[in-house]
Parts: sequence; C-alpha cells; structure tokens
Amino acid sequence: MLVFGTQIHIVTFIFILLEAGMFLFQLFYYLFRPQDKNRLLYLILLILLLFYNITGGLFPDPKIKIPISVQEMVAYGSGFLMASYFPFYFYKAFDLQTLRWHALFGVPLFLIGPYIIFFVLVYAINGNLNFDIKYGMIAPLIYAIVLLYVMYQAIRRKHISDRTNHKYFEEISMYCAITPWISLALFGIVETNQLVEVLCTNTGIICITVLFIFRSIKNARAEYERLVSIESFKPKNELFEELCRFYKLTNREIEIVLLIRQGCTYRQISEKLFIASKTVENHIQNIYEKTNVKNKVSLLHKLFN
Repeated sequence: MLVFGTQIHIVTFIFILLEAGMFLFQLFYYLFRPQDKNRLLYLILLILLLFYNITGGLFPDPKIKIPISVQEMVAYGSGFLMASYFPFYFYKAFDLQTLRWHALFGVPLFLIGPYIIFFVLVYAINGNLNFDIKYGMIAPLIYAIVLLYVMYQAIRRKHISDRTNHKYFEEISMYCAITPWISLALFGIVETNQLVEVLCTNTGIICITVLFIFRSIKNARAEYERLVSIESFKPKNELFEELCRFYKLTNREIEIVLLIRQGCTYRQISEKLFIASKTVENHIQNIYEKTNVKNKVSLLHKLFN
C-alpha cells in the first residue's frame, strides 16, 4: 500500500513519522543541553535515517521532475551515508576505540570511495546501473562483513567486565543494533521489495533508541547522585558562597572547584560532569584568572581558608 500517490510504502511512511517525532523531541533536549554530545550523535543518526527512508521510498520515480540518474545517485548515496555513519556513531557514542581506524579511514576508503567512483563518476559516464552495482558493491560488501566482525569484537571487549557481573542488557542490545547494518550492503546488490528493506534497516535504529534511552537514564541518575554528593560536601558557612559571588564564578565553575577540593583529576571531573576534558581545562583556566591564582593549591587556599 502506497501513500500520497508516491512510491513510499505505508510502513515506510509510519517509520518516517515516528523518526521525525523522535528527532524533534530529542532536538528540544539537545537545545536545552547542547553539551550532550551523545544526543547530537543520535540526532545525526536520525537525520541520515530519515533521508535514507525518504529517498529510498521516493526514488526512482519517473513522475518526479528529476533525472532518473540523479535519483539513483541520491538513493544509493543515502544508503552509503547511513552505512558509513554507523561505525563512527558506535566509535564515538559508545567509546569503542578499536573502531577508530575504521570510522576515520576504513569507511572513506571502502564505502565512500567505491560509491563516488562507481555510482557517481562511472554511472554518469555509462548510465549502466547494473554494471555499477555488479562491480561497485564488491568492496563495500566484503568490507561490511569484515567491519561487522570488528564491531562485534569491540563490543565484546568493552563489556567483558560487565559480563562477569551478569550485566548483559547493553551488550546484547548493541549486538542487535549493529546486526541489521549488514543489510544496507546486501540490499545494494539484492533487489527486494520496499517493505522487507525498511523493516530490516529500521530494526537497528529501534535497538539504538532503546540503548540511547537506557544510557540517558543511567547518566541522569549518575548526575543526580553527583549533585547530591556535591551538595552534601558543600561548606556550611557562607564565606565560600560570598567568595564565589565576589569572584563572579559561574555555577559550573563552582561545581568544578568543589570537585577539585575532593581531589578529582581533570579526567574524573570530565566524566562526572559529562563534558570534554578540554572544556574542563578551559573552565579551570577561567577560574584561575578570576581568582588571580596559578594552581589548585592556591585556589583552594583562597576560597576555603
């Protein structure tokens, strides 16, 4: 069943509506807390998935006043973009460091490169899509299988300690999230109906969404516990607060000062506040300038003694 006189299947249209709703909802939270980089990565994933579903559903269609060759390039390009972003997303969002080379170099070489060569340049010359699919998908398909194995291994190594504690939910969800990724390469070669394709390729985003919500809840709880601990550690006298106001320290800078007093390193402060280490360094440099000190010892002496 198609909608609005287009080639978009009703199931594809439902997924587009759901993903558009999720995007707007998550965009609201990101604008509220722009330092949440994982949410930004998730938003980019949703944008690419929407682009893939829309172009894959619409193109190619002779009724659309765009050359068929351009429609084919865009449709295949959206699939390649989606497949290329998956490794980068898992590398950044889940800190799978073993995926770094693949995310930064392997994907451009073995996915984006073949797409540009065969589906843009060669296709523009010969206009033979079957030829381009036959030869242009060889390297991406082989690399997709290799990369899927590498991603499985990266997830396994990351969760090996949790596995001994019988914490399997996140690990299993990640396996389920990356498994449909291989279908992006397979559907580039094997012709299938839109319903099967959209169900397979959108299964991964469902698992990723569950993972994202799970991690967001876990981080929110950790942040709440951190705020409670900082509040309990906060000096009871008013001198500290007066000094903070005098030196015009922001709330974030006050949080960092309190964590410094607890003996936290820059990396620990970064993890507790869910901000980048470079951001922590910039905040501390601003604190030093405002209070006219050069090191932590002088800072603590000035504010607490």
